[in-house]
Amino acid sequence: MEEQSLTIDTAPPRLRFTSRQRMVLSVLLLAGFMVSVDFSILNVALPDTGAGVGMAVADFPWITAAYMLPSAGFALLFGRVADLFGRRKLFMAGMVVLAVASLLGGLATSAELLLTARALQGLATALALPAAMSLLTTTFAEGAVRERALGINGALLSGGFTVGALVGGTLVSLLSWRAAFWINIPVAVLVLVCTPFVISESRVPQRVALDVPGAASVSAGLLAVIYAVVEKSLLAAVIGVLLLAAFWAIELRASAPLAPLRILSRPTVKWGNYAGLVVFAMETGMIFLMTLYLQHVLAFSPLATGLIFGIPGLAAVAAGVIAGRVIGRFGVRKVLTVAMLVQAVATFPLMFLGVNRAALAILVPALFVGFFGHVASIVAYTVTGTSGLPDEEQGLATGLTSMTQQVAISIGIPVLSAIAATQELELTGIHLALCLNVAVTVVSAGLVWVGLRRRDIPATVGLQVNDDDKEFVG
Repeated sequence: MEEQSLTIDTAPPRLRFTSRQRMVLSVLLLAGFMVSVDFSILNVALPDTGAGVGMAVADFPWITAAYMLPSAGFALLFGRVADLFGRRKLFMAGMVVLAVASLLGGLATSAELLLTARALQGLATALALPAAMSLLTTTFAEGAVRERALGINGALLSGGFTVGALVGGTLVSLLSWRAAFWINIPVAVLVLVCTPFVISESRVPQRVALDVPGAASVSAGLLAVIYAVVEKSLLAAVIGVLLLAAFWAIELRASAPLAPLRILSRPTVKWGNYAGLVVFAMETGMIFLMTLYLQHVLAFSPLATGLIFGIPGLAAVAAGVIAGRVIGRFGVRKVLTVAMLVQAVATFPLMFLGVNRAALAILVPALFVGFFGHVASIVAYTVTGTSGLPDEEQGLATGLTSMTQQVAISIGIPVLSAIAATQELELTGIHLALCLNVAVTVVSAGLVWVGLRRRDIPATVGLQVNDDDKEFVG
């Protein structure tokens, strides 16, 4: 095989956004920030929300699961639908569903109505987030400008989660748990009013029929797998695996597949999404375990716990902006693997926390470093998973990255908490689960480093691959 030939583009990348790009970015980031804040606030409001509609404590996790199932199960489908039928349409439809679901949740008087509202919020997320991300990636050309935009996006998503954790307890205490739903409505309306004036509808070169068998099999398979993890159901796991196998077989034979296998087999898509699955699952699980540690072992209040997580979280917002710039200099392969290792290294000392509150001297700095690595990983995996694809397939790519995020959040807590529960003493169980957390992240960083070989993806912005060697890029 001939040696790959590379030429260097000496022209400096244009890093400034145009006026239109700024307006598009503002609308899309507002929507993403709202979803992030909402998810965090509802986590804080979970006990009050469940009690407010008469749910048993054992059923409280379903307030989260009802959201996560559709948000993960339908993200890939709606990402592809956005490519085929219009990204702005799907984005606005998601905002409408979110506003209606939030109103319904705020008015809920029964567990059934509340869970219906949460499921609709999850469906709205599956509609809106892939469409919003594909609108972002198609508005900004691949390279330094897109990386900067994705960095700002990652920073605001991190900031939204942190702001939700900080203000959630105060908001719920001053008003009620219903405010956690109602806060979405004015923001969703504002986004809906601005979108038609700011964002143009996407166009597809050729309209193709939706792959209905593929859509049904992958959505049902993902729903079954996530349900299996949440409920620890072997039967659901088997059904889910069979449905996903059927999806793969369908895509091999479909004339217009939902997810063309040539895309799924690209190293950037495959390894980028694998990295995202690991960093989200492990960090989400760590936060849950540390919440148990702070409240059950060290006896901190929920408000104090929110502050302990929130302050390092605000500092980590800078990681998104920095990552977007550093990727352009060092390449996604280096930034992604180093960021994953930073997340793992920061988790390592948590394995040795004791029962004394002096442990905060270790915990808080570790959270600062870990959140920084986590946010940088998010930006890097998003850039990796959406790079090298044409605009007409960006909805599919961003649908995959959104699905990866939602699936990881769904499985991270159940898996690590199940491992922690194998030990008689709570603190010992937490240490064991964190040990696995570190091991999985370190090993995965190594796999990603090997998987994203230099021949598979340009190392830095400005590296151009000659036409004769395009096969190396994917």
